[in-house]
Amino acid sequence: MASVQQVDGGGSEPATEVSEDELFEVLANQRRRFAVHLLKREEPDSIAIGDMAEQIAAWENGIETAEITGAERKRVYTALQQSHLPKMDNVGVVDFNKDRGVVEPTPALQNVDLYMDVVEGREIPWSTYYLGISGVAVALTGAVWLDAWPFVLLSDMAWMIAIVVAFTFSAITHKYYTAEMKVGEPEEPPELT
Repeated sequence: MASVQQVDGGGSEPATEVSEDELFEVLANQRRRFAVHLLKREEPDSIAIGDMAEQIAAWENGIETAEITGAERKRVYTALQQSHLPKMDNVGVVDFNKDRGVVEPTPALQNVDLYMDVVEGREIPWSTYYLGISGVAVALTGAVWLDAWPFVLLSDMAWMIAIVVAFTFSAITHKYYTAEMKVGEPEEPPELT
């Protein structure tokens, strides 16, 4: 569970718990994921709901912001104002001031990265990949230990180095991949790249 301190108007600082379920509910909707991406790009600054609606409408339609129509922008603006941003505010990941039309990130927004494992199309999650490579390493170690053919053709040290290289290569690839898919880092949200 992520613990977040929110400051209310009275000056006290009540602790607000943002559960994993609440974060997953926020991230379950594409428009809210796009809003999170925009806010993470703008951190620690606020963003006007109109600017947010304009960029999200452009992403949804696969066009530049200058090309969106008033109807496309209004549709997103209305949904953000009436549904998505109040829900995100209630959970505690944003501070939505409806009167000013401004959205600000909260400290809980930083925890969102911990729950994002973007898997596109037919890709497998990294956790499944590492489980698979660990299984292969165990089977290989067993075959080498039992002196099974053709594993006896290389020394035990060579096989150990091969396993270490496989895990190192996987870790470097994973690090690069997650850096490319980090919410708020690239220009477009990870699901559009």
